[in-house]
Amino acid sequence: MAYPKSSLVLALLLAFISIVLATPMTYNVVSLGAKADGKTDSTRVFVSAWTKACASVKPAIIYVPAGRFYLRQVVFSGPCKNNAIIMRIVGTLVAPSDYRVLGNTGKWLVFEHVYGVTISGGVLDGQGTGLWACKASGNSCPSGASTLQFSNSNNVVVRALTSLNSQLFHIVVNGCHNVKMQGVRVTAAGNSPNTDGIHVQLSSSVTILDSKIGTGDDCISIGPGTTNLWIENVACGPGHGISIGSLGKDLQEAGVKNVTVKTVTFTGTQNGLRIKSWGRPSNGFARNILFQHAVMMNVQNPIFSGVKISDVTYQDIHGTSATEVAVKFDCSPGNPCSRIRLENVKLTYKNQVAQASCSHADGTSTGFVQPTSCL
Repeated sequence: MAYPKSSLVLALLLAFISIVLATPMTYNVVSLGAKADGKTDSTRVFVSAWTKACASVKPAIIYVPAGRFYLRQVVFSGPCKNNAIIMRIVGTLVAPSDYRVLGNTGKWLVFEHVYGVTISGGVLDGQGTGLWACKASGNSCPSGASTLQFSNSNNVVVRALTSLNSQLFHIVVNGCHNVKMQGVRVTAAGNSPNTDGIHVQLSSSVTILDSKIGTGDDCISIGPGTTNLWIENVACGPGHGISIGSLGKDLQEAGVKNVTVKTVTFTGTQNGLRIKSWGRPSNGFARNILFQHAVMMNVQNPIFSGVKISDVTYQDIHGTSATEVAVKFDCSPGNPCSRIRLENVKLTYKNQVAQASCSHADGTSTGFVQPTSCL
């Protein structure tokens, strides 16, 4: 059946409009005035690029070409008129080398109240070595700034991003839902203070995949209020391992539940898989946790747990411990650890059988478990 000419024209017009609306707007920061010399302050240009992208009803791309772009604190705020903004970084974003510029701000690059934002590629250079040296000297120093923070945001993607030498935490996910990080690289000195690689708190449905993290604190730290977290194929070291907590700091505190950590390697780290608590009265908790397929290489405390722990499974964990006690469950008499499961665990110390230590911990072991379970 032939369609009326007017209907055909209308259909073509609607198709054209949909194509136009789907074609993203691109905002090149150099075209907007940024200088790629690592010295000229480009903060206002990046804010301008974000403002334009956020105001666009079409999908938008903020393009950062090769070069080094000096930025002071930048806050990328939403909500925006579209839910598809990509920040495509080819070059490097550089923080001020003078740690006093950002030291008391707490955050360097902040995304808040955004929906559907992707950070793709590039390097974030926090230039934190000066602050680390200040803290090591014992002098009075500012706390420092985390490099990248997402707050109260949904549907966030971070891929192929490198974070170097943050003053404080490298990446923070706070109060967010549906966040995916893949191919992230984090690098800082093994003695750099409080430089956690990725910190997640008060967030749900966060996924961390295919990443390599070496830092001076936890490779990944999991704070109160984290639910449905999936971590897979992550290499950690140097650092303090993957840690849930510290929990129980406050009397009223959201718990941590439904966490899976699988196919991870730890090399020369202070800890492996750790759950830590302040050991004070609190309604905080950690439950329904699975640690699976982990390799430890010369790790000081491969398995270490604190208090308020239940329904935690350690499955297929093997490697070498740098300390004689390779498995330690140090729980409180008031809140004993319960329903701990060890399945196919083999950890050695100097080619000898390691030891296990349990205090107020209850659970089961199945398969080959070495050191012999103390549960």
